[in-house]
Amino acid sequence: MELLDRALEFEQRRHTFKTTSERIESSREVKDLILSLNNVYKENKDPEIMDLMKRLTVIKQKIEKRLKGRP
Repeated sequence: MELLDRALEFEQRRHTFKTTSERIESSREVKDLILSLNNVYKENKDPEIMDLMKRLTVIKQKIEKRLKGRP
């Protein structure tokens, strides 16, 4: 399945972003992947898809935290 391959590739990719625009682009990409995987999960109820979504969510949270900065 192409969607799972894209998600796994994103997960394995190195997450060192030099600019804010790279962080924003990456955040949007991972959000799109998570939502697409969620639609697949609703049909299949495969626990492996849920685990992948959880791992991607952790990555997304780290990116979002870096985007927002420190108060």
